[in-house]
Amino acid sequence: MTTKDLLVELFVEELPPKALQKLGEAFAGVLFEQLKAQGLATADSVVTPFASPRRLAAQVTSMADKAADKAVRQKLMPVSVGLDAAGTATPALLKKLQALGADVSDPVAAVAALQRAQDGKAEALFYDSVLPGATLQEGLQKALHEAITKLPIPKVMTYQLETDCELPGWSSVQFVRPAHGLVALHGSEVVPVKALGLTAGNRTQGHRFEAKISPVVLKDADSYAQQLRDEGAVIASFAERRAEIARQLAAAAAKVGNGAHAIEDDALLDEVTALVERPNVLVCSFEQEFLGVPQECLILTMKANQKYFPLLDAADKLTNRFLVVSNITPDDPSLVIGGNERVVRPRLADAKFFFDQDRKKTLASRVDGLAKVVYHNKLGTQGERVERVRSIAKAIAQQLGDSALVQQADQAALLAKADLVTDMVGEFPELQGTMGRYYALNDGLSEAVADAIEDHYKPRFAGDTLPRSTVGVVVALADKLETLVGMFGIGNLPTGDRDPFALRRHALGVIRMLVEKDLPLDLNALLAAAVPAFGDKITDSTAQLADFIYDRLAGNLREQGYSAQEVDAVLALRPQRLALVEKKLAAVRAFAQLPESPALAAANKRIGNILKKSEEPVQAQIKDALLAEPAEQHLAGALKITAQVADALFHNGEYAASLRELAALRGPVDAFFDGVMVNAEDPALRANRLGLLKSLHEAMNRVADLSRLAS
Repeated sequence: MTTKDLLVELFVEELPPKALQKLGEAFAGVLFEQLKAQGLATADSVVTPFASPRRLAAQVTSMADKAADKAVRQKLMPVSVGLDAAGTATPALLKKLQALGADVSDPVAAVAALQRAQDGKAEALFYDSVLPGATLQEGLQKALHEAITKLPIPKVMTYQLETDCELPGWSSVQFVRPAHGLVALHGSEVVPVKALGLTAGNRTQGHRFEAKISPVVLKDADSYAQQLRDEGAVIASFAERRAEIARQLAAAAAKVGNGAHAIEDDALLDEVTALVERPNVLVCSFEQEFLGVPQECLILTMKANQKYFPLLDAADKLTNRFLVVSNITPDDPSLVIGGNERVVRPRLADAKFFFDQDRKKTLASRVDGLAKVVYHNKLGTQGERVERVRSIAKAIAQQLGDSALVQQADQAALLAKADLVTDMVGEFPELQGTMGRYYALNDGLSEAVADAIEDHYKPRFAGDTLPRSTVGVVVALADKLETLVGMFGIGNLPTGDRDPFALRRHALGVIRMLVEKDLPLDLNALLAAAVPAFGDKITDSTAQLADFIYDRLAGNLREQGYSAQEVDAVLALRPQRLALVEKKLAAVRAFAQLPESPALAAANKRIGNILKKSEEPVQAQIKDALLAEPAEQHLAGALKITAQVADALFHNGEYAASLRELAALRGPVDAFFDGVMVNAEDPALRANRLGLLKSLHEAMNRVADLSRLAS
């Protein structure tokens, strides 16, 4: 067995840029896994993926030309079925052996070659054979088929290939793009595999315009990347090409000077990497007059429509320069630069036109237009939605501030969606909120209201910033609660991976604002206050929605490093002030470290079970005259003192200290269960003891349900 490096390349027409990186990684990954599964890759084998606009390739080091043979033991049948009373092979056994390719010309010898072993309660016959290892051609053919079949192709194309046979004709092939070449090299030797109507060779194509040699004849698997770079003018590695673009962007920005730097956008960098084979970054410019348009509009049109990298100055303000990643490197780049400048100018002119036209009408004058925009067939128009958000915002603002906050929140909620009917947002929906802020300032509204109009969509994604002012927080909360309460109220819940209205994201946004802004708002009251705004359009599903929000909170807390047990203990009590949850978790974690913790958690669980089994409702009341046993007298006395201190600490927000105080009850609790019969025959004694346990249970479970800490 000899080992050499292996190279496989599919040469195709331009692949979808947004999927290229995933396609390259999937092609190399599946190919490698299949080769390993067949024993052709060694322990030292490493795969390197390549992906350019017109190729998917993988290089695997230390590939064997043939996999090792494999000893196989196969169960045939129970001895009682395979052999008769004389130990002679039955027809069933001979038929089975013959099907496996064994020599049955001498039945006695065939039986002697079999192995006997216990299989459960019965003895069985086993056939030992050697399975020949796959050759590289066989294994690669299978691996290549699997790699192509399992590609995460966004959309399959069907195209025709001329058949390679004596009779003329065409055959249909399906792939992400038409394939025109296949390379498979083991060292310098071609592995004659086939795929997509192609037979592997050692030739590929370089850059469409700048390749020095066409085709590029590959010497061996190891020279692939270097030959493509030197002879084909192609950087085959996606990662290397991406790094080269980033380097050139930084260098070009540095030449512009004055702290200029290209805008950071990983998604754009990935997409541009998938569009060029050999990058060449050029500096272009546009007229200064366009800088009067909000920079978000200009940046978006340059990035989304043209795949340009806008240049910002040292203060992160847009300049009139931008960077183009060209796929060609002419001696005189002026024509390329001029062409890109001519292309971007109409785009920027459109943005300026939209901005100028939109400012001719106030945001307030556009609100009536929202009545013509459908939001949801069961929940009405955007105009109706605005009124619901206003109602919820006013209710929240009344709890958080004075009449000034109520007035500002109401004004911001009224205007928050008005930019949806502007020309700019119609062209660039991503700018909703952002343009609302600009237009609000143009209308002479306060910064607080303008900021709230932009911020009411926040947080838009994980890690996004929160609204910058209380007005923004109020309107953002109202907007998200309107969506959540409305969608739950019509039964439009997320299922599995489907969440078209981003309800999980909205719930996390509500949680983040309540927690990070430390808002003195109770969750249940907040949800209940949103329901009346909908009238008879929905059913009240706030209980189900509260569970949904607590589930999101639980998942978020576990991601932060809290254990499932800690989270379960705190959230079991459904704490209303979400801003206090993490403080309670810290207290529970500290309590769990105390030596008394396991015993008290177990006792708390036991008490809960006793109270659940009580046939009569139990009141947390203790009559001293009915405390008959010394152990219950001691517990009642200790509880009276301890609960008073622990309760005061709890109300002061000193949750860890409150739980530490309760640790002193371990001794009296243990003594109580050792010496007192709770279910006494005397009803009065039994009720009093249950009342004592109920009082103890309430005192112990102010911060968290400690029974959830019991193992």
